[in-house]
Amino acid sequence: MNISRVAFAVALAVTAPTIFAQNNIAEEVAWMVGDQPIYKSEIEEAYQQALYEHSQLNGDPYCIIPENLAIDKLYLHQADIDTIEVTPSQVAAAVEQRLNYFITNLGTKEKVEEYFRKSIPEFRDQMTEVMRNQYRIQDVQRNLTKDVKVTPSDVRKYFNTLPEDSIPFVPLKVEVQILTLNPAIPREEIENVKARLRDYTDRVNKGESDFSTLAILYSEDPGSQPRGGELGFYGRGHLEPEYAAAAFNLSDPKKVSKIVETQYGFHIIQLIEKRGDRVNTRHILLRPHVNEEDLTKSIARLDSVRGEIMDGKFTFEEIAPYISQDKDSRNNKGIMVNTEDGAGTTLWEMQQLPQEISKVVGGMQPGDISEPFVMIDPKRNREMVAMVKLTSRLEGHKANLSDDYQLVKGMYENSQRGEILKKWLAKKISETYIKIEDNWADCTFQHEGWIKKQ
Repeated sequence: MNISRVAFAVALAVTAPTIFAQNNIAEEVAWMVGDQPIYKSEIEEAYQQALYEHSQLNGDPYCIIPENLAIDKLYLHQADIDTIEVTPSQVAAAVEQRLNYFITNLGTKEKVEEYFRKSIPEFRDQMTEVMRNQYRIQDVQRNLTKDVKVTPSDVRKYFNTLPEDSIPFVPLKVEVQILTLNPAIPREEIENVKARLRDYTDRVNKGESDFSTLAILYSEDPGSQPRGGELGFYGRGHLEPEYAAAAFNLSDPKKVSKIVETQYGFHIIQLIEKRGDRVNTRHILLRPHVNEEDLTKSIARLDSVRGEIMDGKFTFEEIAPYISQDKDSRNNKGIMVNTEDGAGTTLWEMQQLPQEISKVVGGMQPGDISEPFVMIDPKRNREMVAMVKLTSRLEGHKANLSDDYQLVKGMYENSQRGEILKKWLAKKISETYIKIEDNWADCTFQHEGWIKKQ
């Protein structure tokens, strides 16, 4: 789906009341698509939101925006024909994620309400319809393009016909293997963390302190700490299993859960509200910290392993399953898999790697093994010791079939999908009643056929 159209759709749910409503000017229809109007106020709202999100419009916004809104109406009409629906839980999760994004960036719920001039319930209700429509549009597009299949011959022909200035530049990419050790945390540190959480629980239960205030002061979850520990509504599948079990067992918003341990540390939880299969909670997270002595021991152990690899006693690949505590890579010969683009490639751009690894790898050559170093576990946000091997280094270059076949294949598949959708839209536009008011018709549109010949 065109990314700018997603931003425009979101705009309809989150912008402040339009300038027309503010000035008591009656709604004015700019376009009619079938029996669906596009109001001038909708276009203004979308334009204001595009400015807020710094969207690149690449043309006259008063031409681009209504055309994108009209395209969405055509897709949604097809979704009605195909009886496409999405699960409420999927929509609810997306809405809460979007709401949490705004709360995080603006600071508090009150600031979100002030900025958008909507109450949180109004925001949530309007955003629900927008997100539902987005998912339905995406399903229509997937159905229309699901039969796209390409062969290596197709990819070669496509690449050979690409203009020189259309061939993308591929930045430096590396393949990295990793061994990690998680130093043991002293029992005394764990008991200290639990004692602090029990103290917070007692203070809340006795009415001496407010849970949200304690979360702001002491929680080590940077995402929820500024909001008094509030997470927003989530289903079981979006929470850590141990956390979900405790959260969904809570029934009294005035009570605090027992201490819950997850991979991120230790939590106490307070219920805010339940809605069907979703729950909104606030929590305080404390993480036990590794002491310097245990970090030093882990560094010494990996340094010894490195020496034995350099002496030829075993290889990095052979020792990874036995030494490494990184469950994502230890059974894959230590190879780090990059899932950021959903493809599961073993190649990483330097900025995609954890900062500490990128810094170490930057000065290495293929086959080099680093000395052990301390880094922050990106999942658990605590210190661990790592050692990496640079397997390969693909310097920045213009894409070619030998090194970048999957990239070129993806480009070709996207072009084929784009052609299918373009032809479908042309047919849909020709079959649909469309009327554009004179003040909105003097545009150069992306698609032909919007202006009907009399």
